[in-house]
Amino acid sequence: NHNTIIHPATIWRCLKQHGAITPQPQKRPRSSYIRFEASLPNETWQSDFTHFRLATGADTEIITWLDDHSRLALHVSAHHRITAKIVLHTFQETTAKYGQPASTLTDNGMVFTTKLAAGRKGFNSRNALEAHLAKHGIKQKNSTPGHPTTCGKVERFQQTMKNWLRHQKAPTTIEDLQLRINQFVKEYNNDRPHRSLGRHTPAQKYEALGKDKPNPNTLNNESRVRYDKVDSTGVVTFRFAGKMHHIGIGRPHKNTKVIMLIDGLEIRVVDQKTGELIRELTLDPARDYQRQE
Repeated sequence: NHNTIIHPATIWRCLKQHGAITPQPQKRPRSSYIRFEASLPNETWQSDFTHFRLATGADTEIITWLDDHSRLALHVSAHHRITAKIVLHTFQETTAKYGQPASTLTDNGMVFTTKLAAGRKGFNSRNALEAHLAKHGIKQKNSTPGHPTTCGKVERFQQTMKNWLRHQKAPTTIEDLQLRINQFVKEYNNDRPHRSLGRHTPAQKYEALGKDKPNPNTLNNESRVRYDKVDSTGVVTFRFAGKMHHIGIGRPHKNTKVIMLIDGLEIRVVDQKTGELIRELTLDPARDYQRQE
């Protein structure tokens, strides 16, 4: 009858102190995570994109390529919307300046990979970045769904960058935003010692060791299997490097379910039911329609 209200957290703490309950933490303690760091610059590049709103209320998306070993921000740029084409373009810009990495690490967003796309067709197709990486022998790594800490370095960088941007005069255009991003990246790479880097700057860490390179043994050797059906005109479609191609099979095979065995540019089309080899070709990436010869 004292009208005293006790917070549930206080009750829980008292019960814990007297051994009446067993704590069951909902989150894993930070000490349980295994910290990973690439041993060389260019061994692994992490990438991700984040949203940032302009003073006008317009939304933008900022993509980052970050060296895992040194935390060097290799490329950071703002766009109205990030697409698979922009991801590939920014990657190529970055490799032109810093050389090619041995591997990349991203989440499973569709602009980075189509591995988790619905159905067999999505699982066995490649977007522009995936095709480019395979062509140059660069290993592509993707985080396990539900484990965001895998790409923690680039996500932490984006958080730091956005906190810095919020303390600046709000940009009104995407060009203004890019100027502020450039300023932050310059300071971050060259002027800000990083505690996890032994109080060195990312630029110092990046230049301290030789650079890793793609493994030539993985060049163009990734194979895929694709399940499809020949359409009523005798054609199957196939996406390579982000571009759709039409492969002529022939009207006699219309509506036939097929298996496409793909090894780089080499393609074999097999009848699912009989196992008959219907067509074998070397894809010409410059041509949309691959004519039956």
